[in-house]
Amino acid sequence: MTDQVLPQVTDLPSTVAALKERFPNAVKDDTRSGYQGVIVDPAHLTEFARVIRDEFGFNYLSSVTAVDYLGHGDHLEVVYHAYRVPSGGKPLVFKAQTDRNDAVVPSLVSIYPGADFQEREAYDLYGIHFVGHPNLKRILLWEGFEGYPMRKDYHEAYYEQETKPFDSRWPGGHVFRAEEYNPFGHNVRYPAGFTLDDYKPVAEEQLQQGMALGVDIMGDPAFRTDRLIVNLGPHHPSTHGVFRMMVALTGETIESLEPVMGYLHRNHEKIGERNTWYGNMPFTDRLDYICSMANNLAYAITVEQMMGNQVSVPYRAEVIRVLMAELTRITNHLWAIGFLLNDLGAFFTPALYAIQTREYILDFFEATAGSRMMCNYMRIGGVAKDLMARIRSEAALINDKVRDMDTMEYLDKLINDRLPRSIDELDELLSESEIIKSRCIGVGLLPAEMAIAYSASGPLLRASGVPYDIRRADPYSIYPELEFDICTRPNGDIYDRYYLRLDEMRQSVRILKQILPRLKDTQGQPIFGGKTSYSIKVPAGEAYGHAENPKGELGFYCVSTGGGNPWRYHVRAPSFINLTPLGEMCKGQKVADVVAILGSIDIVLGETDR
Repeated sequence: MTDQVLPQVTDLPSTVAALKERFPNAVKDDTRSGYQGVIVDPAHLTEFARVIRDEFGFNYLSSVTAVDYLGHGDHLEVVYHAYRVPSGGKPLVFKAQTDRNDAVVPSLVSIYPGADFQEREAYDLYGIHFVGHPNLKRILLWEGFEGYPMRKDYHEAYYEQETKPFDSRWPGGHVFRAEEYNPFGHNVRYPAGFTLDDYKPVAEEQLQQGMALGVDIMGDPAFRTDRLIVNLGPHHPSTHGVFRMMVALTGETIESLEPVMGYLHRNHEKIGERNTWYGNMPFTDRLDYICSMANNLAYAITVEQMMGNQVSVPYRAEVIRVLMAELTRITNHLWAIGFLLNDLGAFFTPALYAIQTREYILDFFEATAGSRMMCNYMRIGGVAKDLMARIRSEAALINDKVRDMDTMEYLDKLINDRLPRSIDELDELLSESEIIKSRCIGVGLLPAEMAIAYSASGPLLRASGVPYDIRRADPYSIYPELEFDICTRPNGDIYDRYYLRLDEMRQSVRILKQILPRLKDTQGQPIFGGKTSYSIKVPAGEAYGHAENPKGELGFYCVSTGGGNPWRYHVRAPSFINLTPLGEMCKGQKVADVVAILGSIDIVLGETDR
């Protein structure tokens, strides 16, 4: 563990002024109402990025995304958020604009390797060509997909209207299913010249071209081995969902590895731009479905930034939000440790120990929000409802035991007894196991410099010795008044990532013990300070809100034109971006190690693919 890291006082206006002086004709302020940052001439973008990294210390490119301003300038815009790590502070926001009909922007992968998957996503969904990208190809869609679905002039197969509520639903309620008027088969479009008659997949060849198969692996020269290309997944339990790793092997040793994703892609962000601002909240539950409470919070923070003084989150609501977020962190880490042991071969016994403890937290979530996993509990301006006085179950069968407990007594026992005891039990049973140590120590190494360069976040970053936690680096809610340490581990291997999650659960318990008296002191106080209408209009502008989710930095970049629906809704998903260094982490390791390395990153495919 390290001491608490406080944000470095960063004078962004002075930084921007220096950059404008350095690039007098290439960098200008973004003067649009509600916007921030600078707009950079694409011809100078690469040099600009190198300068802010090397001379101004913005060494961490957190988010890269695109926006289509059709009808509002008719251009495409790539938006970047760069931070100083580990010192923290507010981001330097910079943008590059390009013509919609010839969308070309220089790639920043050579400067910020963490831009790799994010640039590929912008290419896939917007058609922006990133010149100089080492492996530019679709990442969430297949080569037979026609068009770029996040562009504003793209209409999906069952398109009905641009935004909700649809006329067929409200106010008259004359509901019909779009599929009835556009039957399956007639709604499929392919790229020009593409037919299924003589279709031969090119994805495999493209993947192999991007795998850098020239890596030499040293072995016994007297023992002849062949190079093989092996697919792990997508239909394999060790990949934690429909996720695939294309692996080049020499014997049992990995030369290179290419993650292949998108099997669960449903264009979450396009759905988000059809939805109302309120309507997106339950959709965030479906990202990392292990951590729905924390997902809700990150989205609420973002929209509240945009609303400004139109909403005011009551103190009790902030207390409850932190309660839910830290309980979520514990449920996630219990799950991650349990299934890491599955990946190591200890099939399900350790996982059941972890799941048993997690169930007590889910009982509380269900009693409060009405759901164990898809909680839909946070609101823009507070939370949906206060904690109930008692946790009570109902008998479904004749012999069912009915539980009826005082809520605060339940939380007191959970936080002060059951959770600490369960964490200590996992530590005692697992941490000194010679099998776990032999399989985890020195395996899947991710050095600190590489973790920062590849935009890793959360436990993956901190287990590489980088003390960066958004709760301290760019504080939100009531975290500044709470005492807790930022946990780090020095080695960046599987064992450190496992142990760091134990450390973080103990710090979450420490936070929760400070939350209990605040819950008692604020009983009866308001829990909502937003607008009570069925829908809201958000002032024109942009905002990037982020939170320290259990898996890493969950960010939302939203743009409003002043209406009741987001113009742009982007999810900076830690499960997606944390996979960027996976190939580097696996080089030189054995096949059996890949499964454990992936498990130590801790991904959920609902968030990866979106």
